[in-house]
Amino acid sequence: MKRIILAAFTLALLSGGCKVFKSKKSAAAVPKTETTAETKVFSVPAPKNTIRENPVSDTMYERAEKEAAVSTRSEKFTMSSEDQAAYGSKSFFVILGSFSSNENAGKFKQELIQKGFKPIILHSETGYYRVCVDSFTDEAAARSRVQKIRTEFPKYADSWLLIKK
Repeated sequence: MKRIILAAFTLALLSGGCKVFKSKKSAAAVPKTETTAETKVFSVPAPKNTIRENPVSDTMYERAEKEAAVSTRSEKFTMSSEDQAAYGSKSFFVILGSFSSNENAGKFKQELIQKGFKPIILHSETGYYRVCVDSFTDEAAARSRVQKIRTEFPKYADSWLLIKK
């Protein structure tokens, strides 16, 4: 009988120290920490639609104005006598091209005529030949025309305004 008790006691000590039995016991005792936690859902309130009293002062509009700014240059220039009779009293000229060669300016003028423009060539004091498609006595109207050309003809997004000295 003593042998049986001693054998059972030894077996109990051996099984308590054995890794196989410990891993089963410890795995059952420690809960698994895998993705069993509930997913939390957050809701963000919709932005309030507010009407601004002075939307022109917003930076969004200021950025758009800077991007769409019209480049200007003030120069003395000459034009042909027939163009002088028609456009001599105007002070603001919408320029689509500038060339160091009169021949290249003439070719560009012909391209613009095919697209429906009525261009003229201005010879600048700097030596360049400016191809003008419109002229105005009012600066605001000239700037508006430059914006319209840039919108309708993205190819001419670099158009600018020449102011007669």
